[in-house]
Amino acid sequence: MSRIGKMPVPVPAGATVAISGRTITAKGPLGELAREFPEGIAMALDAGQVRVTRADDSRFLKGCHGLWRTLARNMLEGVTKGYSKGLSIEGTGFKASVQGGNLMLTLGFASPKAYPIPEGIKVTVTADVNLKVEGIDKQLVGLAASRIRSYYPAEPYKGKGIKYVGEVIRRKQGKTVA
Repeated sequence: MSRIGKMPVPVPAGATVAISGRTITAKGPLGELAREFPEGIAMALDAGQVRVTRADDSRFLKGCHGLWRTLARNMLEGVTKGYSKGLSIEGTGFKASVQGGNLMLTLGFASPKAYPIPEGIKVTVTADVNLKVEGIDKQLVGLAASRIRSYYPAEPYKGKGIKYVGEVIRRKQGKTVA
């Protein structure tokens, strides 16, 4: 039995869970999320907790058991608290701004890079170099942050580029002249 999969997921105050067929739906103050779980995984709601079970001990279902328990927990946390990722931009003349539904990144290229902000994600820019990506879907928040970072990942020689808040860029020594 999966150690993570057998733990029940408590439903936080202010959130509601509905399980119908192979779909779990979580509603909360920040929004609503729904996911369809695979055949062989069963979810049940009892006494304010979501329990995840599997039909048999096949390799596929063993792998899915803990995963779907964690996905259910992430859904409930997302609709009640939400998720956020912080990014910072370092470099002379590097900056960001939100224009309409696009994030415009000036990163030293000939023209600014435009990142279309996906639906369900909110990007805020402070001081032109600090970005905050927020949303209720943990997977979508992480994906948006990684795509923004991929335009110019922080390089190890001067530290220029986009990095996550709290990320440590190991610096390398440049060329030396004898």
